[in-house]
Amino acid sequence: MIISRVLASMIQFISEAFMRIFSPTDDAYPVIGFQPFTGVAYKKRHAANW
Repeated sequence: MIISRVLASMIQFISEAFMRIFSPTDDAYPVIGFQPFTGVAYKKRHAANW
């Protein structure tokens, strides 16, 4: 009886993890679209020589 409970709980744990990994995401990030670059361009002469 104890072995069947442990086995059932292990199967449930693994199946829940599998469903969480392979299910569609539930993130609620806003759709912001394209964001143009507004920073300063990189200049090689200011970089350290490695």
